Amino acid sequence: MNASADKPAIAGGSPTVQPAPGRRHRWGGLELARLTTMVEQESLFYWGGPQTTELLRRFTALYPLEHCMPCSSGTAALHIAVAALKLPPGSEIIVPAITDMGSVIGILYQQLVPVFADVDPLTGNIDPEDAARRVTARTRAIMPVHLAGMPCDMTAVMALAQKHELLVIEDCAQAWGATWQGQPVGLQGDFGCYSFNEFKHLSCGDGGMVGTNRDDLGHGLSKWGDKHYDRVAGGRNPPTLSPNYRITEPQSAVACGQLARHNDLVATRRRLGLRLSRALAALDGISVAFDTPDTASSFWFMLPRLEPDAVRVSRNEFVAALKAEGVLSEGAYIPSPVPHYALFQNHDFFAGTWPLRDTGMTTMNYREVKVPQAEDLLARCVTLTLHEGLTETYVDQVAAAFAKLLNFYAN
Repeated sequence: MNASADKPAIAGGSPTVQPAPGRRHRWGGLELARLTTMVEQESLFYWGGPQTTELLRRFTALYPLEHCMPCSSGTAALHIAVAALKLPPGSEIIVPAITDMGSVIGILYQQLVPVFADVDPLTGNIDPEDAARRVTARTRAIMPVHLAGMPCDMTAVMALAQKHELLVIEDCAQAWGATWQGQPVGLQGDFGCYSFNEFKHLSCGDGGMVGTNRDDLGHGLSKWGDKHYDRVAGGRNPPTLSPNYRITEPQSAVACGQLARHNDLVATRRRLGLRLSRALAALDGISVAFDTPDTASSFWFMLPRLEPDAVRVSRNEFVAALKAEGVLSEGAYIPSPVPHYALFQNHDFFAGTWPLRDTGMTTMNYREVKVPQAEDLLARCVTLTLHEGLTETYVDQVAAAFAKLLNFYAN
């Protein structure tokens, strides 16, 4: 029987995390200075605006991409990249089964087919071997998602792409500052897409960036997010259909301030994330993803996984106990693999229909998609909040809370 002092807080013991983490301060003088300058401008339009011009300069200093389009969100960045590929309707793009809906919205709107691949059982990133099994004669691209700040195996992804002549769109929305073989993520594929969403490492509320080093894809890139207007030559006679995903000068001003914090912010997250990873890895009953010689995670959040039969309570009960200990935590990152979402199960993409399937341009049936590793990870993972506003004391207490609960609830 465990001593009373070791009882979980949820069962009447004392919380492990004390005091509770303080409020996170994300914006300050850097952002205010840019906004103060911005309100004195004659125009808040993005094209040629001083805030957006400076945003591009700061971004490309960190992520050397020759052709970039700042835009309204990370979802918009991905849609712009997909549209710029100019793929014929019915073409397939392979994506991981664990991701945000933002990864697939642009694919569907371009009348293309998301093909879901299973994931690595520990990182949740796309499994290149399973992706290879999903390649068909209609496959034209692959979209690796660097989940939770952990880079995908880009060597394997790029080898698969080369073998089958696939284009590569890197979804870097969750991976500011993460690196693959010493390079920032987003530089290996044909496109890199980034997010300034409220909940990402860097934020201006909502915003995004898409970039490429390919001249053939990069020339005129901004048209794909700006109604296909030609801002260089002028005029309003678009030759094809494109949405309006323009960023604004206020968004750019805040994002400029955030980019000035980029290196310090990432360094702090890495220090805290590595410290917590090592502590959790030393415990029985839980597994945690680690950097490899090729990767450096930027720890947007962490996804430790309870081992089978490690505890006598459910994952959700374990998370409830963690919360009672004061740990910033949730259950699964998403409720199910994306192909199991209702809209995919019902093929309800356009007012209850899916024109591609209804007209025979695809035979994809998402009710038949099997991704067992994604299902297993989401059933057993714990989503841990990690950000630069936390302290080493806090992450040490998180590890102590895990140790306490793993011992108390051990089978």
